[in-house]
Amino acid sequence: MSAPVLPPAFADLEGFARTWCLATETERWNQRLSSSMPELITFYDAFFPRLEEAIAYCDKFPLDDLPEDALALLRLVYSLVMVAMAVEIFQQPTPVDSADAELERIKEPHP
Repeated sequence: MSAPVLPPAFADLEGFARTWCLATETERWNQRLSSSMPELITFYDAFFPRLEEAIAYCDKFPLDDLPEDALALLRLVYSLVMVAMAVEIFQQPTPVDSADAELERIKEPHP
């Protein structure tokens, strides 16, 4: 078992950390596309009710000086945003009527 990466208050979400605490938007996009709808819905249903709490936790710290556990939590928030579109709007991992949509940033925002 690996060491926790999320803050202790979010230990119940630790099972999603390995999959969804991703550093770039491109990684999050690719993870969404490679996930099944049941996987996306499980993540969404577990984390969405805690979203405001997670944002409030991250807001305690300067954005350019987040502790590692808060940065991991923020990355989980970013992933939830990516997953929410699939769950709430498209009801599938891929966007509707988008042909072969790809997402690759040349430069990522920080953090």
